[in-house]
Amino acid sequence: MTSTDEVRRIGPTEPVWWGWGPASEHEPLPDGARALLARLGIPVRPTAPVGLAQVRLPPARLLAAARDALAAIVGSGHVDTHDEARIRHCRGRSTTDLLRLRAGDASAAPDAVVLPEDHDEVLAMLRLASRERIAVVPFGGGTSVVGGLEPARLAEQPMVALDLARLDALGRVDRESGTAELGAGLRGPRAAALLAEHGLTLGHIPQSWEYATIGGFAATRSSGQASGGYGRFDDLVVGLRVATPVGSWELGRAPASAAGPDLRELLLGSEGAFGVITQVVARVRPLPARRIFEGWSVPDFATGIRLLRTLAAADLRPTVCRLSDETETVGGLARPPRSAGPAAAIGTGTADAAQNAAQGGCHLVTGYEGAESAVERRAAEVAGVLLAGGARRLDAAAGPDWERGRFRAPYLRDALLDLGIFAETLETAGFWATLPALYAGVRGALAGSLSSAGLSPVVMCHISHLYETGASLYFTVVCAQGEDPIGSWRAAKAAAGDAIVAAGGTITHHHAVGTEHRPWLDAEIGDLGVDVLRAVKRTLDPAGILNPGILVG
Repeated sequence: MTSTDEVRRIGPTEPVWWGWGPASEHEPLPDGARALLARLGIPVRPTAPVGLAQVRLPPARLLAAARDALAAIVGSGHVDTHDEARIRHCRGRSTTDLLRLRAGDASAAPDAVVLPEDHDEVLAMLRLASRERIAVVPFGGGTSVVGGLEPARLAEQPMVALDLARLDALGRVDRESGTAELGAGLRGPRAAALLAEHGLTLGHIPQSWEYATIGGFAATRSSGQASGGYGRFDDLVVGLRVATPVGSWELGRAPASAAGPDLRELLLGSEGAFGVITQVVARVRPLPARRIFEGWSVPDFATGIRLLRTLAAADLRPTVCRLSDETETVGGLARPPRSAGPAAAIGTGTADAAQNAAQGGCHLVTGYEGAESAVERRAAEVAGVLLAGGARRLDAAAGPDWERGRFRAPYLRDALLDLGIFAETLETAGFWATLPALYAGVRGALAGSLSSAGLSPVVMCHISHLYETGASLYFTVVCAQGEDPIGSWRAAKAAAGDAIVAAGGTITHHHAVGTEHRPWLDAEIGDLGVDVLRAVKRTLDPAGILNPGILVG
């Protein structure tokens, strides 16, 4: 799916501590985007992050004896208590996380960062932490946007971040079976590069791909942009190796089994609350011989939903499929201009975007990967459905433009934060029959809550994952920060959460539960379901040291 050359070009370097990605990739918002913000009534208030030396850290609570015991397990050079290491492992990368960090608040920082080398060191560390009642936060790429890295530890309880970066090896590659053993600490680009050397791919490229890890993909049930062709990450998982405070656990002995419930499902989506995933055995496929992306315009979002439902029902899902609503299309996020840097999307759409706006259209991207003949055939079949349903083709650059800009949204968010503008996302999914009401309810809840706070919100949405029975909805919100941006967003997200439950959607499609979605978890899985998760937690983590308060209390 991704060539080695592309991995080298896209591959991440050390990110800035206050945002996403390396400093070299950050650019100011262009004048056109500033003008659009002014027309929308969203005030610009330049707000730079504080200097690293001004970040406020809590006193370390890890006793010297415990620190020495950890060092005896992983080596003294792999227990880091320096301020910068603690700051870099503080919280995730949601907008509220970054607002606090940019203001100098690192109150949730761990006392130390521990970097084990292998499964046995993770296991020994968890046993020590359980005995000493040290909270442990498994840390992959640090890309959580739902409070998944801010546990509810007890007062004065020491806490360490368990950074899995050293578990980054590609193990056995079984070409005959189509599987590969992947270290949990492998970041997306490195995993892609190592597999590409064998002519293979996972086909899993989510928005967070640059920094997220294999273990994180599994622990959060990640869904990549090519889910229509490769499936969600949980569809790719064949086996798991997990370290828990009470011992090792290896799951997945065959491609299918009737030996009771599939216990892999307890770890997929468990967010480090039940154990630490140290290795994933995943299904892999040959690198595609052909890959194309195409751009379309459909008359309106409702028509687009009907067309996508038709494709899904006919088993004609493209490998990649993204339908933007009218607002996202007009805003330019549907198709960043081909020459744009990371912050150039909003308000600087191409001629096609302008034409869509004039005609009230919505932008649709379709992508296909695989053998030459298969790609040509699927593209032609999908085109037939779209054209018959009133869609029109955009110019040949529309699809490739989207592909080149598909990792730019987090950089755009940082550019907006630099101007004192709030930008955040949330996602859900629902059945086709309820999707229109789910879309209207969540969009109305977000707009209503933020408008009542006087923040002039712009609420955008797209569909990016199709299923035979339904689809996902991914909302992006841009608005003024106001006097209490975190409080305003929490109120808006609470309103959206209530709207999701009322419309029968899921509280999260691929961002996971963390702490932010926990208030609605019982509404989704029932009180009995929550009790089951708590029973699993008590069995695997009796001292409650693993990511306490995340997923379940």
